[in-house]
Amino acid sequence: MFAIFGFVTWINGTLIPFMKTVNELTEAQSYLVASASYISFVVMALPASYLLNKIGYKKGMSVGLLIMALGALVFIPAAHARTYWIFLLAIFIQGIGMTILQTAANPYITILGPIESGAKRIAIMGISNKAAGIIANIIFGALLLTGIDDVKERLLTATESEKGALLDTMADSVVTPYIVMALALFVFGLLIRKAPLPEVEAEESKEATKKVTVKTHIFQFPHLWFGVLTLFVYVGAEVIAGDSIIAYGLSLGFPAEYAKYFTPFTLTAMISMYALGVFLIPKYIKQEKALIISAALGVVFSIGILLTTGITSVLFVAALGIANALVWPAVWPLTLDGLGKFTKTGSALLIMAIAGGAIIPPLYGKFVDASKHGLITSGVLESEALARASTSSYWILLPCYTIILLFALWGHRIGKKKK
Repeated sequence: MFAIFGFVTWINGTLIPFMKTVNELTEAQSYLVASASYISFVVMALPASYLLNKIGYKKGMSVGLLIMALGALVFIPAAHARTYWIFLLAIFIQGIGMTILQTAANPYITILGPIESGAKRIAIMGISNKAAGIIANIIFGALLLTGIDDVKERLLTATESEKGALLDTMADSVVTPYIVMALALFVFGLLIRKAPLPEVEAEESKEATKKVTVKTHIFQFPHLWFGVLTLFVYVGAEVIAGDSIIAYGLSLGFPAEYAKYFTPFTLTAMISMYALGVFLIPKYIKQEKALIISAALGVVFSIGILLTTGITSVLFVAALGIANALVWPAVWPLTLDGLGKFTKTGSALLIMAIAGGAIIPPLYGKFVDASKHGLITSGVLESEALARASTSSYWILLPCYTIILLFALWGHRIGKKKK
């Protein structure tokens, strides 16, 4: 399951520069690709929680996969019409399927064993997620971005009819891979119904089992709400690191033939840290300590992006994968700890927090557009203005990692009784 969301989610890094060219978009508009994917988590998270309460985790995963297959098929009319909102609708439908899948799979993995080793289990899943993301970017980068520099050059001198023909041909390149994806997701959706997965439920909190001050609603868990905020800013930071790096490389003047491999740099860094987390947590390091280290590295690497340029700056963006890897695995168990019968609702709220990926990356794009416009107005060449604006706008990462650090230091303990 985690490999499937990794494959589908991390394609966005390739789709953003592809859609920008095909639909002739601004930087901010192109990041609506991420918004369409991640805003579905706000719309569907609570309905997904209700659905899972009715049909259970296993059937919920199957339903999620089938909806994702439907979303993949919508790419076909989107490509033929070369209409941006239809592309966004297809991505949104896939996001709905992923919401159901994530709302089922993340708590399932968390409560399948001891809460103290939840981060270790999710780290194992993370390796599958990011490895699939690397494969997706290599495949879709080759299919969608090969020759994109040549197309951009030809568009500069093409007539309106020639431009339309070029862009139509480019748009049609998504049809075959998304047909294959739809078939694969449909088959997986059927297979999961037959898989021997046990139904599991979260344990009640110690307070509930002792019949002491039993909590009656989710607003009595302040650490849950801090966890939701933390996951919101984390997903925004992770999406910026993974989905903006190709566009960032292009803005710095790297050809698409090289830049299309930049997202796998980030994902490889994440896989390395996931593997380290599997080895270290919880035997050698507690998951909260791992989260503190991750947040601190995020601050350091973000400053590194701002103070450097060229390949060094790109590598600092890629290095954010090291900072990001253990955040998701640590935040989930620290947030769900002690929720008991409220675990499915808490999981739904955490899934809604994935909307950070819909809001924060377009903000980055708007800052790039605004800064670029200001630099051009002051007499800077457009290419240099884009490069400088793209670099300076990464400041948005600093408050994100600061919030993660605060949650790691004390936020996850708010309202909990000392053990």
